Amino acid sequence: MDKPHTEHNPGRATALKVTAVLLFVCMAAMVKEATKEVPTGQAVFFRSFIPIPIIMLWLFRRGELREGLTANNLMGHVWRGLFGSSAMFLTFAGLGLIALPEATAIGYATPLFTVILAVVLLGERVGVYRLSAVALGLAGVMIVMAPRLSLDTQAMTTGAGLGALFTLGAAGLRAFVQIHVRRMVATEHTGAIVFYFSLTATTLSLLSIPFGWVWPSNYSLALMLGAGTIGAVAQILVTSSYRYGAASMLAPFDYVSLLFASIIGYFIFSEAPTMNMVLGALLVVAGGIVIIWRERTLGMDRSKDRAVTAPKGQ
Repeated sequence: MDKPHTEHNPGRATALKVTAVLLFVCMAAMVKEATKEVPTGQAVFFRSFIPIPIIMLWLFRRGELREGLTANNLMGHVWRGLFGSSAMFLTFAGLGLIALPEATAIGYATPLFTVILAVVLLGERVGVYRLSAVALGLAGVMIVMAPRLSLDTQAMTTGAGLGALFTLGAAGLRAFVQIHVRRMVATEHTGAIVFYFSLTATTLSLLSIPFGWVWPSNYSLALMLGAGTIGAVAQILVTSSYRYGAASMLAPFDYVSLLFASIIGYFIFSEAPTMNMVLGALLVVAGGIVIIWRERTLGMDRSKDRAVTAPKGQ
């Protein structure tokens, strides 16, 4: 997984990436449905625990089990797990309160926050192109969230308002994770980063047991088991896609998730996209694509960390 691309095959790379994006949206929909009955922490447990044996089997079949489970920077994995787990908690909590397409659109703020954090934490120099793209994208996020924004504190801390804030907070945390992973890939195997994140998230989710885990119905249990399995498969597909195509080429396909989310949201949850959602999402996508284009122009291909920080897979 840390090896160079073994083959330049754009068609295969695109197929793997788009399939992974679709699976991540399906996973989110299953979590959204399951959390109608089970608490968020319990959903995080299944999403995190189920992938562990799948990841280990995948590493074993690739002959990378030993290096894939070697942690050279233990505290780095701990911090990645803490921030990544927090992002997952917020994402799942937000899914239960707002529409799937809305959550997807707000989640697109992650690359915007990543640029900001790269300046603050890594000291990267950012020119007018990316600064303008960030401003455009953040304006889009505000348009998407506008119906949820209110001066009423109670309205902002309950229901859909709280869900939008949770989702935006998760986007910010995922950006921090991406910055952190950029540092980790210098010493850590990709498999180790994925494996220890799942292990940490599973452990932390158990701390939520006193807050009301339930015995799920067969339907909710099937949804959570399915979400965990699909999430693991999607993660593997994302990682595999970067073996056949550069990150800069594949990154725009992340935005196909809005189409999938809109279709699933409409037919499964009766959630029709609003004008605010469509307009705001277009601006966010435009800002994201400008950032991708500019990074490609500058030769800033970050395939390693993108492979382990897939869209909404936290």
